[in-house]
Amino acid sequence: MLKNKKGVLFVLSGPSGAGKGTLRSILFDKVSGLNYSISCTTRQPREGEVDGVDYRFIDEADFSQRVTREEFLEYAYVHGHYYGTLISDAESVLNRGEDLFLEIDVQGALQVKRRLPEAVLIFVAPPSLEILEERLRNRKTESNEDIALRMHNAREEMELRSHYDVVVVNDDLNRAAEELCSYVRRIRSEKLREEL
Repeated sequence: MLKNKKGVLFVLSGPSGAGKGTLRSILFDKVSGLNYSISCTTRQPREGEVDGVDYRFIDEADFSQRVTREEFLEYAYVHGHYYGTLISDAESVLNRGEDLFLEIDVQGALQVKRRLPEAVLIFVAPPSLEILEERLRNRKTESNEDIALRMHNAREEMELRSHYDVVVVNDDLNRAAEELCSYVRRIRSEKLREEL
């Protein structure tokens, strides 16, 4: 990315149930000027999710065609479904000089970092795997089989957190949110100083 012309690309990821969505929501309430990129996914919407707001819900054939046309900045197969971020979505925001947040899985985050080393990777970690499993069960949105898969994936994802620029442990929501907000403000402030 070119200095002075593009926004900062922030990537938020971590295990399912770690609290990424909740922390992102608090961040967007407290820090102005951030944009959120909506991912494409082949999974079915959960209760309350809206197409074009939470995700772009598409079928596997459409997703596959987009992969063939190299339309994705990153994509991955996670928990039995495909997820991906369209290059066009990211470029349109960053090229306006605005900052962009992606909330994506670890596989996708590492793809982004390889393609755009200046991207800022933020890992949200649970206090423990036991607490993570409890959170997943309390959501009551996944079957026991889905929870087992998510826990298996969580163990692998936790091993990759050292590839991130910062790790935020979500042991206390208010403290974790403040840490996330402070970090994002600091990165944005550093970028402004570089531009002067």
